[in-house]
Amino acid sequence: MAQEPALFDLSCDDFYLSALFRETDELDSEDDQIFPLSDVKYAQGLQLQEALVASMLPEPAQGYSTLNIAANAASSSSSSSFKVEQAEEAVTAESGESSLSFCEICVDRKEIDQMFTIQSCGHVFCNECISKHVAARLQFNVHGIRCPEVNCGRAIEFDSCRSFMPKDVLEKWDEMLCDAMVDASQKFYCPFKDCSAMLERDSDEVIRESECPVCRRLFCARCHVPWHPGVDCEELLRLNQDERGREDLMLRELAKAKSWNRCPRCKYYVEKNQGCIHMTCRCGFQFCYACGEPWSSTHGGCQQT
Repeated sequence: MAQEPALFDLSCDDFYLSALFRETDELDSEDDQIFPLSDVKYAQGLQLQEALVASMLPEPAQGYSTLNIAANAASSSSSSSFKVEQAEEAVTAESGESSLSFCEICVDRKEIDQMFTIQSCGHVFCNECISKHVAARLQFNVHGIRCPEVNCGRAIEFDSCRSFMPKDVLEKWDEMLCDAMVDASQKFYCPFKDCSAMLERDSDEVIRESECPVCRRLFCARCHVPWHPGVDCEELLRLNQDERGREDLMLRELAKAKSWNRCPRCKYYVEKNQGCIHMTCRCGFQFCYACGEPWSSTHGGCQQT
């Protein structure tokens, strides 16, 4: 056990006694110079010194110890309080730091509920980056989405992304997955550009007139074009692309019913309501209305009249 430092030096000798009783000695200086200090006076002075030391020293020493203990206690309490505060701050910082996860794509830390773990490989990215990754791959018609981690290539499951993936991305992805499951020889698409739904042949029977289950419009399942009533598929294929529209086909059907003919040069429909078979079109071209051949001086006797 370590000793507390003494407040006063308790050593005592003749010189100290002489200093202590210097005032008395000065009063009796003349007697002391003549007579040396007697034993009686020496004993009385020694007793007085011991009494003074005994009465004075314990109180300062006890006070000193009390002050030291109080100071040490206060210092220890302050130090402990500071350490506790530091520990609490460290725990708080550690807890806050552990609640964030790092995304290697956007190089940012985000909350755990904003992160997505790929089940097949365990790599973790934020929901936003995974959504953008899937959307970008779908633009290149890639339905098998892979992990974006370098040299990984594990598949990302469609069902695991339903909770955070945008609706339009999910619909596009689902459509492409369904498309990939159908045999290429058995699938075709709705011919209307504003629909383009994928369709599947469910039988080997040749069916011409069909209805799209998505847009509810009729189309020809044989030649994969909008429905062309009154015009068979072979005849339709002989027409120019700008003549295969709905209105063009309706006009063609009407012309057939009215026995109209077309100018061989400008392809404009011409109706003969009277007169001979020699027709002059508005473009100036002359042709036989019966057979459609160019008119000549020797064409008068057409056999198709």
